[in-house]
Amino acid sequence: MSATVDETHAPNPDSAKNAERRALSVACGAHALHDGYTDLIYVLLPVWQNEFGLGFAALGLMKTVFSGALAGFQIPAGFLAERFGSAAILTLGTALAGLGYVLAGFSNGVAFLVAALFVGGLGASTQHPLASSLIAHAFAGPRSLKALGTYNFAGDIGKMTLPAAAALLLVVLPWRHTVMLLGILGGVAALTIFFAMPRFRDTTDTLRKSDDAASAGAPVPGYAFPLLLSVGVIDSATRMAFLTFLPFVLTSKGASLQTVGLALTLVFAGGAAGKLVCAFIGARIGTVATVWLTEVVTAFGILALLPLPLEVALPLLPVIGVALNGTSSVLYGSVPDIVEPSWRQRAFSIFYTGTIGAGAVSPALYGLLGDAVGIPAALFVVAMVVLVTLPITLVLRPALVVRPS
Repeated sequence: MSATVDETHAPNPDSAKNAERRALSVACGAHALHDGYTDLIYVLLPVWQNEFGLGFAALGLMKTVFSGALAGFQIPAGFLAERFGSAAILTLGTALAGLGYVLAGFSNGVAFLVAALFVGGLGASTQHPLASSLIAHAFAGPRSLKALGTYNFAGDIGKMTLPAAAALLLVVLPWRHTVMLLGILGGVAALTIFFAMPRFRDTTDTLRKSDDAASAGAPVPGYAFPLLLSVGVIDSATRMAFLTFLPFVLTSKGASLQTVGLALTLVFAGGAAGKLVCAFIGARIGTVATVWLTEVVTAFGILALLPLPLEVALPLLPVIGVALNGTSSVLYGSVPDIVEPSWRQRAFSIFYTGTIGAGAVSPALYGLLGDAVGIPAALFVVAMVVLVTLPITLVLRPALVVRPS
């Protein structure tokens, strides 16, 4: 089942371009669907509360089961892809993600529903490491960074469209039929992925990486990946902590519930744009300069938000959103530059596991800090911690060579 077709050594440039387009389309489509499945749970939680008479702890457990399976099985997914091929594992994962929602539609109790969500999260764990690695195989240099930024942006599109589609379907269909219909979409997507996904040989990618390394100069030091991961962990923890505290900051300024919803929308819209825009900026000025730009804007944006009145704070939120989310595209896009091609899928698995795990843990840790010192002081600490990434990126600078686009 291991993929052996070398599409990057196609007999003509048109075939190579076609392979790139297919790789980007498959990766973006998979990211949109899987991220949409992940956030679809938020729409269904109130429905399940009414259906099964659940408390908030039980509802939180449902989200934790899906997200925990997603985060925890990314590294095994990378190992399986090395053994059986990325196309087979990503296809299987997409089918399982859809099957989870189909099974949820058949659930007659909480235990079965939780098991169905575990199946969905297990399938969703394959997407991030394998789709990212697919793009890294298909594109090289700054083009890889731009492609990964586009892929990152596609996930936000899925987060917006699939929950919105579910909300519309729930108006005309029972929730069981709604989730089953959306689950079947995963099966259709799985078939599409299997037949459309280009297969790349490791030897081909090694040749491309060798060419890149020759142009870049010295070999990448072994500490580069752990340092890049540490920047990603801090960045992800900052993002989740800020989003946790933001509603309370705004309500302290007199914001209504509707205004808080608008504020979060402004942050998310800015974040989606930032994932795409910052990838292109990174391809032009390099990872280190872009991380400095986004993290400085994030830190000072958070600090500026604290004393500002509500009317001035709201227009600042999209700017914070761009910087808050934009760093992630540049960091993910830099992974192929600092790891060997044969280790790339594992590297993406570890990177996504670390960043997603940090995002899951940080609200609780910063929440304890907020209880102890208050939200303004806790947000000040959040802003200071994100600046720790700056000296780390300076150490990384020799490994992250800027190449002209």
